[in-house]
Amino acid sequence: MLTIHAAPLVLPVGAAAVVDGAVAVDGDRIAALGPYEEVTAAHPAARVRRWPGLLTPGLRQDRPAELLTGCYHPDPRESAELGELPLWGAEFERLSATMDAARRAGSVRRGLQRMLRHGTTHLAGPLDAADPVLRTAVSRSGLVLLPPPPASPGPPDLDPFA
Repeated sequence: MLTIHAAPLVLPVGAAAVVDGAVAVDGDRIAALGPYEEVTAAHPAARVRRWPGLLTPGLRQDRPAELLTGCYHPDPRESAELGELPLWGAEFERLSATMDAARRAGSVRRGLQRMLRHGTTHLAGPLDAADPVLRTAVSRSGLVLLPPPPASPGPPDLDPFA
């Protein structure tokens, strides 16, 4: 079914930003991209989904292994104690010493959900294929695996633009 995704700002690859833009999508293909009025006029039968913020192509996360297995993503029920941001370093080491498999799996799933909310569509490997928690969560996420990028200094960041 043809769907038009509209937002206050659309950032196409290799072209100028489109204010009050839209992208018409048919299955896995882009059928049209441009100002909302033009795209909806060209496809009057399409369903329309309005999004706040901006639409941009999917982004690549270069350090997924660190973010998923070297960080702890607190459960919302733990926010009063642990906060809402990923924990790594000494805080992660302290938690991981007593973490059971279910808590670790929840952290990995929440980490993937956070990546998706940041616009991530691709993960640059390598990921530990022998780790069943990681393998299962990533395979269910719909994210595409890519070859690894060059090494990056500093802590990993959920923001693909960082």
